[in-house]
Parts: sequence; C-alpha cells; structure tokens
Amino acid sequence: MGTFLLLMAEASAVGSDLAEEAGHGGFSLNTDIFDTNLINLAIIITVLLVFGRKVLGNTLKTRRDTIETAIKNAEQRAASAAQQLKEAQQKLEQATAEAERIKQAAQENAQAAREAILAQAAVDIERLQAAGAADLNADLDKAIAKLRQSVVAQALQKVESELKSGIADDAQQILIERSIAQLGGEV
Repeated sequence: MGTFLLLMAEASAVGSDLAEEAGHGGFSLNTDIFDTNLINLAIIITVLLVFGRKVLGNTLKTRRDTIETAIKNAEQRAASAAQQLKEAQQKLEQATAEAERIKQAAQENAQAAREAILAQAAVDIERLQAAGAADLNADLDKAIAKLRQSVVAQALQKVESELKSGIADDAQQILIERSIAQLGGEV
C-alpha cells in the first residue's frame, strides 16, 4: 500500500512538473505536497480503506454465501439427478424384462397357433380327401349305373329286334327248356 501511495505521489509530481515546465521550457520536479494533491489522495485512500473494507467485506461475504448456497444446491441437484438416474435404470431393467417376457409369450403363442393351424389343415385335408373319394365313388356308381342302363337298353333293343324278326323254332325250344330247367322242372 505504501508503494502505491509513493507511486501516486511521484506520478502527480511528474504531471505537475511537466505542466509547469511546459510553461518554462524545462523539466523539474514539483515537491510541493499541496500542489500535487498528495494529502487529498492520502485522505481518500484512507477513507476508502477504512469504510470500504466493511462494504467490500460485506459484499464478499454475501458473494461467498451466495456461492456456497449455489454449490449446496448444485450438490443437491446432482444427488437428486443421480437418484433419478438410478430409478430410471431400474425402470429400464424392469421394462426390458417385461419386453422379454412379452416376446417369449408371443413366441409361445405363435408356436401354439402354428401347431393349431397345421392340425386344422391336416383335418381339412383328410376331410377334403374323404369328400373327394366319396364324390369319386358317387361318380363311379353313376357311371356304372348309366353303363348298366345302356347295356340293358341295348340288350332289350336287340331282343325286341330279334323278337320282331322271329325266333327260330329250335332256338325257341332251347330257350323254353332252359327256362324250365332253371325253374327246377323237367322236360
């Protein structure tokens, strides 16, 4: 502090001397304390140190308290954030486990549905094969019935044509004997 006052006094003196010398044309030091305002500066600096120390001390104390409060708040927020992070990680683990369980259940359901569909498809195939076989048998029976009708119709037509043309006597005799033999009689 003393160095500061000394430097101030010298700077003031040099400034005054320069102003005075500018008028005289030379360079010299002004050693007049009143002319250089050294006393005024000393009083102002003393007043600032005496009264300013309390104000500056109070300001610094307030600033220090504010900083301490801010640090405590930041630490509390950090602890709260760490707790929230921990809770979020637990929730994530639970959600991951739940997702895995749902995925497993979906795979099991898909497998069961696949097996049920395959079983139903097998039953449907057997039913369709049975229906196809029944339809085929019905069509075969219809075809056989038509063939029989056709054969019977042709046989009747042939018999009618032969009856119209007449049967030879010996053929008639053979036919009568055969009919009687089938009936169990003797000729």
